[in-house]
Amino acid sequence: MLGRLSVQSRFLVAAIGLFSGIAGTSNAVLAAEEVNIYSYRQPQLIAPLLRAFTEKTGIKANVVYAKSGLIERMEAEGQNSPVDVLLTVDIGRLTDAKNRNLTQPVKTAAVDENIPATYRDPKGHWIGLSQRARIIYASKDRVTQSDITYEELAEPKWKGKICARSGQHPYNIALLASMIAHHGIKKAEKWAQGLKNNLARKPSGSDRGQVKGIFAGECDIAIGNSYYMAAMQTNTKKPEQQEWANSVRILFPNANDRGTHVNISGAVLAKHAPSKDNGLKLIDFLASEQGQKIYAEIVNEYPLKTGIPISERVNSWGTLKPDALALEKISGERRHASEIMDRVRFDQGPDA
Repeated sequence: MLGRLSVQSRFLVAAIGLFSGIAGTSNAVLAAEEVNIYSYRQPQLIAPLLRAFTEKTGIKANVVYAKSGLIERMEAEGQNSPVDVLLTVDIGRLTDAKNRNLTQPVKTAAVDENIPATYRDPKGHWIGLSQRARIIYASKDRVTQSDITYEELAEPKWKGKICARSGQHPYNIALLASMIAHHGIKKAEKWAQGLKNNLARKPSGSDRGQVKGIFAGECDIAIGNSYYMAAMQTNTKKPEQQEWANSVRILFPNANDRGTHVNISGAVLAKHAPSKDNGLKLIDFLASEQGQKIYAEIVNEYPLKTGIPISERVNSWGTLKPDALALEKISGERRHASEIMDRVRFDQGPDA
């Protein structure tokens, strides 16, 4: 059976086995030396943060990474779960963990002082750590306009010119949920239908894959997260991604009115965390000035702590005016957004 699993799944199973062994050791030893993490965040993005945490505290960070299924695994493991902290992206996953009763509240001076209340669960069940914008990548050669709105993406002028990943991906569900919150379900569904009609191809691939589509001439604009630009610009292992990034520029939608849709990365303290104190120390570090500077300077995201400057690279893309819409409102519309994506058959492409 194991041979049929994907590489990612086999890694997850092996890592869970490792965690199970850890969970069997003395609680005193575990609490003194280690913290166990499940992460939806890509390893290369959190590695600098965890290295700095270990250097500062001496606490070893054990990480299991997966693109999906970690919340479900926590639920299945129940009281025997070895995980202390879940790191994830998207307000939907943060609130999902809370709603499944997999979290416990975090109340520390560091979190209260460094992370604005807007980016924290009122009872402390999830903590925002960094911000990213859902922006438009635009071809430098074929797109001349300097501003854009999300609403405009449904207009006929963009027929056959837009690339996007799956409509059911959490990033696009959150964007559509924000449209529902602003305009209501009927107008949001009409918008989603118009956006689908304007796609250049059937949705597929990652946010980086959409930029590749622009580079290849398949489309003129694409929807993506801001930090992927930095990831491509600095990718020396895959230099072709630097070419993709060089073919586009970033437009911040709705910069002249309500602002650009933003989402967060964040953390939850697991309900049954065997090393609760170390989990709290990790969350405090990520919210600290040092942690927030790493999010800004190395991960190239927008820090949440007031006074921490963004990186020069991020600053070069232009000024972000975040949509002030409460993240809880976005989370509350996720189910409706997913249903709309199904009704308009977004993932079947423009010809469906």
